[in-house]
Amino acid sequence: MPARIIETNDAPFQRIEVDTVTVDIIENALRNARVEMDAVLFRTAMSPGIREQGDCFPMIANRDGKMVVGQFGSFIHGFTQAYDADIEEGDVILTNDPYMCNAAVSHLPDWIVLVPIFKDGRHIAWSAMFGHMSDNGGMVPGSIPIQAETIFQEGIRIPPTKLYKKGELQSDVLELILHNVRTPQWNRFDLNALVAACNTAARRCQEMAARFGDDVFHSTMEVMLERNYLAMKAIIEMIVPEEPRVFEDYLCDDGVGMGPYKIRCKMWREGSKAIFDFEGTDPQAQSSINFYLNEDMFKMFFGSFTINLVDPQILFNDGFYELVDVRIPQGTLLKPNYPAALSGRTHALGRIFDVMGGLLGQSAPDAMNAAGFSDSPHLFYAGYDDKGEWFQLFQIGFGGIPGRPVGDGPDGHSLWPGFTNVPNEFVEAYFPLRIEQYETIPDSGGAGLHRGGNGLSVAYRFLADGTISVHDERWMTYPWGVRGGEPGMRSTKRLVRGDGSEEWLPSKAEGIKVKQGDLLYFNTWGGGGWGDPFERDPEAVCADVDRGLVSAQGARRYGVVIADDGSVDAAATGALREKLRRERGEPELFDFGGTIEEIKARCREETHLDPPVTPTFIRAASAESG
Repeated sequence: MPARIIETNDAPFQRIEVDTVTVDIIENALRNARVEMDAVLFRTAMSPGIREQGDCFPMIANRDGKMVVGQFGSFIHGFTQAYDADIEEGDVILTNDPYMCNAAVSHLPDWIVLVPIFKDGRHIAWSAMFGHMSDNGGMVPGSIPIQAETIFQEGIRIPPTKLYKKGELQSDVLELILHNVRTPQWNRFDLNALVAACNTAARRCQEMAARFGDDVFHSTMEVMLERNYLAMKAIIEMIVPEEPRVFEDYLCDDGVGMGPYKIRCKMWREGSKAIFDFEGTDPQAQSSINFYLNEDMFKMFFGSFTINLVDPQILFNDGFYELVDVRIPQGTLLKPNYPAALSGRTHALGRIFDVMGGLLGQSAPDAMNAAGFSDSPHLFYAGYDDKGEWFQLFQIGFGGIPGRPVGDGPDGHSLWPGFTNVPNEFVEAYFPLRIEQYETIPDSGGAGLHRGGNGLSVAYRFLADGTISVHDERWMTYPWGVRGGEPGMRSTKRLVRGDGSEEWLPSKAEGIKVKQGDLLYFNTWGGGGWGDPFERDPEAVCADVDRGLVSAQGARRYGVVIADDGSVDAAATGALREKLRRERGEPELFDFGGTIEEIKARCREETHLDPPVTPTFIRAASAESG
């Protein structure tokens, strides 16, 4: 049975009319409180992944658990439905187990803190935040083991647990948890920072309710949710067709030699309701690339994806969820049966955004994006430095954003808009490595009227013996282009040993021994191009060449010839464009770089790696939670 909130003041809330000025004041105060949550976290966390990179997701929700402001809605409802215990004022609840909270979080390194907000004995709201911990125990440093077959191999599982009971820290529980991780000091500080951020939001909500009154505060939250409902209702009716649309995309491999894995979705509209059916998605993988996708989380992805395209000024929240129906078959890659491994879920999570773009774009090609940097690739480096002290680096890579109707895709950007890069100086100061190269990769963005963003090449020189793991995607399949735009360049990982020998690493590999002096080139992929590249202004191509974003040879993909003096050769450009148009013919809506069979056939030649073998699927024993 769902959680029960214990209130000492059971006076019911009244829904009252609130003037628009007051609504705007409270709305902006809540926005500021959400920003303040981040500020508190970044100033008090210790791990670089949270403090420097911002791998965390805050939210403030109404008393029913619906996100009113935040970055990552959906999870409070899943938690409260799964948590069979009373919740009281002063409680702070911690969990990280997807199977114990209806996938409120989707892998064990994400620790989520939830704080029920009370005022005068009444439950008025929730604050919550989860952050990616640098370590969660398990088979490998960083706790994202590629070869894990069950969640038991991925580290400590924390069921919904009261970290604080009525304001009292349960120190024995905390010490038990920290005893099971490799970076207990980081985890302790990061967890304290999550709690502090949530408590900050709680104070701000209490102040607002005290200033305006509980009923005004409660009613304003309802107004904010209703605004979002009405906005999304109009958007759904505008962009989701009644006639079904189908789109498929793939994960290249599972890290243990099998792939690709298909994600298939059909979308249509019935009245004002958008329906997404993932029937036809491949069964769950035997390794950790499964993504336990909470249906409400997909609704959040869809709402965030669309509302920001139509009007970024609309405050995104959970008010529209009843307008979306999500159907995910049990036992598939997106809803695996317990106890399937989940730690490598990042790749499928990111690919969901490409799938949504491909679905929605079919009805509005002029407004669609190409495929982009739909992942958060990881580098792990761990070992003992020359002082005998343990070090452990977890870093997220950036890549090329897709070409868009409004212009070129940004170069070297994160999948998540709020993430920032960790300064190279910080990494070099705290870890035994030197970053010898940090630059965009020319020509890695797909050619188009609007160029796809370029991927990044980061060269890590290891200054101590240790082990590394890499987690990435799009090494075999392409980030596709649209409306005549070409696919972006794929990712590569090249390790140059101290003796000069080279190894091309798989995109998912772990436990690789490195020696002092070894050099890793961690190259991410570019975004797909948008629109006919032969329509791009030759002077814009020339400017890209001058800035090092496109090579002189790469300019020919746009039909542009660069003269020896660096200017555009107009006559040669006109002739080349005419020739290339004739050879290409009429472009398709999507350019996937070939069929899966064609891509696999030329995989070794193009990537230095053998293609994965067709997956074999085993029937999972149980769908029950742990």
